[in-house]
Amino acid sequence: MTGPARFIALEGGDGAGKSTQARLLAATYAARGRNVVSSRQPGGTELGARIRRLLLHGDSMSARAEALLFAADKAQHVAEVVRPALARGDVVITDRYTDSSVAYQGAGRELGVEQVRDILMWAVDGLVPDLTVIVDVSPTEGRRRRGSVHDRLESESDAFHDAVRRHFRMLAEGAPDRYLVVDGTMEPAAIHDVVVARLVGMGLLP
Repeated sequence: MTGPARFIALEGGDGAGKSTQARLLAATYAARGRNVVSSRQPGGTELGARIRRLLLHGDSMSARAEALLFAADKAQHVAEVVRPALARGDVVITDRYTDSSVAYQGAGRELGVEQVRDILMWAVDGLVPDLTVIVDVSPTEGRRRRGSVHDRLESESDAFHDAVRRHFRMLAEGAPDRYLVVDGTMEPAAIHDVVVARLVGMGLLP
């Protein structure tokens, strides 16, 4: 079943539980008869999968190169996956989007939030989600959940992840109509209930 196109992003620190919430949300929309396209970033396309391996498991790279690779991933993701799905009237749910790059490279890498945001907005041609859900946990909790296996970004210091977390929260404070911050330490079902209530209240979920 098609209907009004919806675009929802899940954001937050590593280990916050974004993927779980993305799956629960996709199931809820599907149960209501909607066509759902679920994806993740980096990744989600053939090119994106190759970029993901470079970014998360490849050799060391400069912060600017890292930022540009993330932008390339998102440009391809929007062109190949998101915009065609929205044109069909589907619901698109993505595990990470542009705000992650702004937080991680702009704030965490200290490249400049505005500069990185400008690059990302150009890459995705200005496309923003209807709602961005930020699943919020402390760096300490995220590290505990991830255990002993960490990719390049997960291996960064708590100070880095603190800067990322602060930026996510700042985004939400600046645009509360487009962001929802949920306590990632709650049970997944409880988090999902909060997200569903907000979507219903916004008219984004029947």
